[in-house]
Amino acid sequence: MTDFLDYLPYAAALVIAIPFLVLLRQFVYTYINLKNQEIKLLSVKSNSENKTHSYERMTLFLERIKPSNLILKFDKDLAAHEFVFLTEKTITEEFEYNASQQLYLTKNSWQNIVDSKNAIIDLLHKTYESLNNNPNLNEYKTVFIMNYMNDNDYIGATIEDLRREILIIA
Repeated sequence: MTDFLDYLPYAAALVIAIPFLVLLRQFVYTYINLKNQEIKLLSVKSNSENKTHSYERMTLFLERIKPSNLILKFDKDLAAHEFVFLTEKTITEEFEYNASQQLYLTKNSWQNIVDSKNAIIDLLHKTYESLNNNPNLNEYKTVFIMNYMNDNDYIGATIEDLRREILIIA
């Protein structure tokens, strides 16, 4: 019995230490889980900010390629064919600059943006071809705006689609 009494303090320490160790293990496990959730939340928030920025940039691109904004660019002394060339070049360069934004946009939105860009470039050329008697720049710009206004407002529709999608994301 004396041998048992010699080990009694150790047994008591063990009875007290085991629950403490179990609780400590649960605390550490819970803490690690919470930190992992925090990291995931921060990455989702960062991705959401990237998406928001992409939608803003592409909306700005679409606003810049609206005919009402395009006709204000460049020197008024240009010939109509020079205006068409420079405008197409500007649209293409800005589009290529923003091409990386397609990573954050839906496939449908990106396709709508590409279609809008191509439609504006086509409209530039069709308007020039329809005025085959070498029009002056003011006449060309007037017909260009009128042709866009008589057609569907595909740029406005694309911007509206982007607005709806950003509301879903944000």
